[in-house]
Amino acid sequence: MPDRSVEQIRRDLAAERGRLAAAVESLRGELDLGKTLRPKLPALAAGAAGAGFFLAGGLGATLRLLARRGREGKARASVGGFTVVDRR
Repeated sequence: MPDRSVEQIRRDLAAERGRLAAAVESLRGELDLGKTLRPKLPALAAGAAGAGFFLAGGLGATLRLLARRGREGKARASVGGFTVVDRR
């Protein structure tokens, strides 16, 4: 690498800082999710809560259907507090 003067090194560093600052600003503009998500946050939170409530209810109903505690039919298998029942 040829010898460079102090002034040349300073100019190169200043130019590199300028390119770096431009790249950072460009990325901030592209990746600024706060501006796009912040107005939608209440709707997203309500949707997530609704989906969680629906899925939890669906899971509970399915387990209740599949794992009856011997009230109807003959017990086929038991795991912990759950029993699979043959209702024929």
